[in-house]
Amino acid sequence: MKELLRTTDPVRISWLTALLADQNIEAFVLDIHTSVLEGSASAIPRRLLVADQDFDNASRLLAVAGEIEPREPSPDSLLDGRVELWQPEDGYRTSIDPVLLAAAVPAVAGSVLDVGTGAGAAALCYATRVLGAQVVGLELQSQFAELARKNVVRNDLSDRMEMMEGDLLNPPPALTPETFDHVMANPPYMPPDRGGPPPDPSKATAMVEGEADLKAWIDFCLTMVKPKGSVTIVHRADRLDELLSLFRERAGGLVVIPLWPGRDRPAKRVIVRVRRDVRTPLRLTAGLTLHGEDGAYTAEALAVLRDGEALSL
Repeated sequence: MKELLRTTDPVRISWLTALLADQNIEAFVLDIHTSVLEGSASAIPRRLLVADQDFDNASRLLAVAGEIEPREPSPDSLLDGRVELWQPEDGYRTSIDPVLLAAAVPAVAGSVLDVGTGAGAAALCYATRVLGAQVVGLELQSQFAELARKNVVRNDLSDRMEMMEGDLLNPPPALTPETFDHVMANPPYMPPDRGGPPPDPSKATAMVEGEADLKAWIDFCLTMVKPKGSVTIVHRADRLDELLSLFRERAGGLVVIPLWPGRDRPAKRVIVRVRRDVRTPLRLTAGLTLHGEDGAYTAEALAVLRDGEALSL
C-alpha cells in the first residue's frame, strides 16, 4: 500500500475516494477511528492509500484534479514491466480493465483485432503474452492512435502489431470482414443519457457512447471476426443483460466472468466472451476477486496483472 495524501477534511476524503472508484481504483482511508478517539475529526489527518499497483494511475488522476502536485511523466508498467505504456498526463487513462480483457482472449498465435485500442494497452498485453500473434488496433481519436503507434515501437513489436486510426461506423478499407480469429473491445461504459459527460473531450469520447452505441460496437466486432471465432468484451456489470441480448442472436458459447472488487462485494465489471455462429449454452464462471481484505491485489489477480497468466474460464 502507498499513501497518496493526508487531510483532516472528511468531505474531501469522501470525494477523492469516489473519484478513484470511478476509475476502478480502490482507495483505503486510515486513522478514522484515531480521529474519533481524539475527540475531534480534525485532530489527526486521515491518510488516503491505494495498492502499490494502482499508485501511478491514482497519483496522475489526483494531479489532474488539482489535489496533489503532478509527478514527472514516465511510462506506466504493465505485466511486471514487460510492457511500457506511455499515456497522456491529462484526460483519459487506462485502468486494469484492458489487461484483464487481453487475458480473457484465447491465447493462440492467430490474428486479433482490438477495437477502441486507445494507447494500445490491451493490444500490447496480448501481443506480449501470445508470441506469434498478429494484433491490429483500431482507434477513433487521432492523438491516441498516434500514441499507440509509438507504444508499439517502444515495445519492439512493430513486426507483429499495426495501429489504425478510424471509426467503426466507417472503418478503414484495410479492415476486411471475417478476417480475425479473435476480436476484443473495451467500449465506452456509459450511455449518452446517463449523467453528464466528463469535461475533458478525450475522456468523454472514451467513456460515453457517441454515434456508435453498444449495439454498433457488438455488430462491428461480430462482423470482423471469422465464423467460430471469439469476441471478448469488458463492460459494466449493470449492462450485462443488454450485452447478452445483443449477442444472443448471432453468437453462442457465452462465457461471463465477473470481476469482484473484493470478497462479498458486488461486481462492477464483467468480461463476456462469445463465439460467432455457435449455439452452445451460456456459462457463468466463478470470476476473479481483485482485492483481499488488506486492500492488496489477490494472488489470483496478480497472476494475471503481473505474471501475464490467462483468466481462468
